[in-house]
Amino acid sequence: MFSRLRSLNILHYSGIAALVAWPVAQTAWSAQTAARGAVIDHGVATPISSPRGTVATVDGEGREVVVQWLMDHRGGHALLIVEAGTGASQQVDLPFPIPGTTVDAPYASLLSTRNRFYTHFASHFIEFDVATRAFTFSRRATPRFAMGMTEDDNGVIWTVTYPQSGVMSFDPKSARFRDYGEVYRQPWAQYQRHMAADDAGWIYFALGMAASQVVALNPETGEATPLLAETERKKGTAYVYRATDGKVYGQALHGAREAWFELHRGQRRTVDRSVVEKAPAKPIVTGSQSLFHATFPSGRRIKASDLVTRTLTTEDPRTQQVATVTFDYESDGAHIMGVALAPDGALFGGTAFPMRFFSFNPVSQEWIRRPAYGQWNALAGQNGRIFVGGYGGGFLLEWDPARPWLDTVKGQADRNPAFLTECTPDIHRPHRVFAHPDGKTIILGGAPQYGYTGGGLLFWDRAARRRVLLRDADVVPDQSTMSMVALPEGKLLGGTSTTPGSGGQKKATAAELYIMDFATRKVEWHAALPGGAQQILDLFSGPGGLVFGLADRKTFFVFDPVKRVIVHQRDVAKEFGLSATGQGPRVFVSTPEGAIHLLFRRGIATLNTETFALELVAESSVPIEVGGAYHEGRVYFVNASHLYSVGLAKAGR
Repeated sequence: MFSRLRSLNILHYSGIAALVAWPVAQTAWSAQTAARGAVIDHGVATPISSPRGTVATVDGEGREVVVQWLMDHRGGHALLIVEAGTGASQQVDLPFPIPGTTVDAPYASLLSTRNRFYTHFASHFIEFDVATRAFTFSRRATPRFAMGMTEDDNGVIWTVTYPQSGVMSFDPKSARFRDYGEVYRQPWAQYQRHMAADDAGWIYFALGMAASQVVALNPETGEATPLLAETERKKGTAYVYRATDGKVYGQALHGAREAWFELHRGQRRTVDRSVVEKAPAKPIVTGSQSLFHATFPSGRRIKASDLVTRTLTTEDPRTQQVATVTFDYESDGAHIMGVALAPDGALFGGTAFPMRFFSFNPVSQEWIRRPAYGQWNALAGQNGRIFVGGYGGGFLLEWDPARPWLDTVKGQADRNPAFLTECTPDIHRPHRVFAHPDGKTIILGGAPQYGYTGGGLLFWDRAARRRVLLRDADVVPDQSTMSMVALPEGKLLGGTSTTPGSGGQKKATAAELYIMDFATRKVEWHAALPGGAQQILDLFSGPGGLVFGLADRKTFFVFDPVKRVIVHQRDVAKEFGLSATGQGPRVFVSTPEGAIHLLFRRGIATLNTETFALELVAESSVPIEVGGAYHEGRVYFVNASHLYSVGLAKAGR
């Protein structure tokens, strides 16, 4: 049985690596509709949600239940309850509107000693009573979402929020909610992954990424005091935990080799490691979005809870008895990272979260869906192979679509896609995979690891299976490469972004174009765009040696690499809206005939390469969010979890 509190079209998924034919009424289109420039919704690429905190407990009737927060492309969208014995499921709507953005979802949750499940996201603190299967408290509070949570000795729930350390407390006995506001501000977004309360009621939270810190909060006065001197702060995240002796113990940087200190009543005292070894953690069921509390009160355990196959497997450790049940839930699907064209004419890409591969055949209207290694951010083809730049780790994969798929395993070269290398911390979140016209070199650029500023540049030699990895200091300091084209005479033109790694500090004031010698890997020239753009999203080589570019989703420009000057620049947002974007932007889309198109939220514009005029040739009834690929007179694009295409009215010049 599947119980729901709203009506939606349920998207059924038949299993891993399944080949699914969607109903003709949903996706079928004819040459006539294509000629009219109709926008076609080809469906949801990954009709699955991702778990954002899972706990095993019992409901008010004593039934063993698995409770988990759900996230799809809209962010956190519901809470799911599955009965372990039968598979009967209930999906409970949030007590506030679904946030509508992937990043706004539970990043921390807590199952209290009173059997209530808590989280804080979309700037709302919420309590769910498992016994009654209902939300029993909701309050709008300091933005944006909890990174750390804890329960003190009096049963009061505490939370600290990203990005600027907002602290809140909730007493479930009295329903008293207190919002302390942002108690510790930094010029970068903080990740507060650990929170604890001592037996005197003082609160401590540890944060990172650009510089670690531990903050003590007096719960009576609300006064917050940073406990690490500036010289003690390190790149990464600090750590605290509550021990059974009533004290809180912490480190300036979470790691086995780091020194320890004791925290009590807001005071810090250095202690030997042996003290910590004798102070085990007090059991508190809390954690990040990956929280997985597997043990029911009876001792029975969750062996696997799979939102892809919609199955729950439990095991009794005393008898080794294993039971599997099926369940169902509603989802609007995972966010599509981008779409590209494979050599066989299929459209493909990846989704997050969960991390999945998809392929869509525009002739048969069939989908192929498979597990993906990580998040497929950036895509490029070279000599029949597809190269994938992915998050996290800044990895590079090589996929041969002509060979059978064999799930990627790092360190196993016979896989398809095959894992080639990874580049963290210099590249952690790729923005661009560039297939060099020499036919053997793949270049990867992107943002660095969490807490870092300035991304590197990878050169991968396919023939030698060897790499060269440059740091940001070797390219443009404190910036990351977001776009790239090849120039004549062995040169490369790159475009940068000033955005740091997540949790890092922005240092550069303007994005830049740079010219690099391909052979020596040395930058010969660099300069900012007029007007101080922050992101040069995409570049495209045009006729006459000119390069076309799009910055900040609104600034179209033309660059002469010989004279090294901008010969044309204008804001096009009023005409077309903002451009498509994404972690691996694909704003420019060309046709085999040489027409150059740009993807904007309003529709597809074609570029006159002589006058630099842009003309809207296909309007879109849905915003074009992520690009983009051309195939047989149609441009394929993404809106949230759906793959769309629109027929072009004319070819352009």
